[in-house]
Amino acid sequence: MSFDLVVLAVEPSATADDVRQMADHCTGMEHRDGELDQRIVSFYEELRARFPDHPPYDPESPWMSAPLDVGIDHVSMNISYSPRGSEAVDVVLDLAERYGLVIYDPQGDEVTGSRGDYEVSVTG
Repeated sequence: MSFDLVVLAVEPSATADDVRQMADHCTGMEHRDGELDQRIVSFYEELRARFPDHPPYDPESPWMSAPLDVGIDHVSMNISYSPRGSEAVDVVLDLAERYGLVIYDPQGDEVTGSRGDYEVSVTG
């Protein structure tokens, strides 16, 4: 069993609907072209230093598919339901907060970020 999370570099004025649309675009077949968002670069570098997503693969890796899907403004990951997956989620939450990024959980249709109104489900 696994679940997905998408970490996004959004503008401070972005709404939960903006985040949802961006996540849909980022997880589609075509990614945006342009300059890399430094927040995403820093997030991904620290995340993969802790949990590598390139060979040789650790048998205890939290990633159900690797390498992670990375674009100029997002990192999308498929995480195992396991103690190692839980540890990875804690790191993702910490790094996202540190770099001012937003997390989209497509299973629960929830957006989490530094803005208080993101703490609730975007469906309600």
